[in-house]
Amino acid sequence: MATDRSIVLFDLFGVIARQQRPGALGKMAARCATPTDAFTEAYWACRPPYDAGQHSAPEYWTAVLRWLCRPVDADTVEELRRTDIDSWSRVDDSMVAYAQSLRAVAEVALLSNIPSDHADAFLAAQPWLHRLDHVAFSGKIKAAKPDPAAFEHCVVALRAAPADFLFVDDREENVRAARAVGMDGHVFTDRAELAAVVDAWLPARAVLTPGRPRPALGSTPRHRNRTARPDRE
Repeated sequence: MATDRSIVLFDLFGVIARQQRPGALGKMAARCATPTDAFTEAYWACRPPYDAGQHSAPEYWTAVLRWLCRPVDADTVEELRRTDIDSWSRVDDSMVAYAQSLRAVAEVALLSNIPSDHADAFLAAQPWLHRLDHVAFSGKIKAAKPDPAAFEHCVVALRAAPADFLFVDDREENVRAARAVGMDGHVFTDRAELAAVVDAWLPARAVLTPGRPRPALGSTPRHRNRTARPDRE
């Protein structure tokens, strides 16, 4: 059952942040003296435990290098780790602004599949993250989408009900998983379409909670004094 809350829960990469920098996998493959296709296979095949906080960065990169039958040394691991973090460092400034503007009319949170060391770098480089109502990174909460535990973490952390959430992700399988736990969901394609969906969803939420009118976009934020609660497990 929904409460009187309206929470827009964003994915990060492919929605607010940009996908991996073009050419990054080729650059890392060259560092390993291996073909890009073979490197890409190893990179993604070894990734799930890293994203879910079950493997550290050295453990992940050791697994990748062993998959490729390449020597493992600390300098190579650290160079690959830093190149990888940089490759996922870009944001879409217009989406950052839009997400922040929604805090005038709703709570805004983030749920991203991202390793713990990547999360630390993102938190340090992107101060707007600290102004959200909650930030959940898979490497910190030890659960990655589409695992229901990732969505349940956000429900518990925000002391809300699943029906209070509109989850926004560019991957349909993640949106299906959010709906399965009781959230509303939207597969992201672009900001204009998302804005229309949110503009329709918020009045519908107000109907569910009569007597609690919601301000229009652009009004004074009602969370001005709320502190962000990023996960730091």
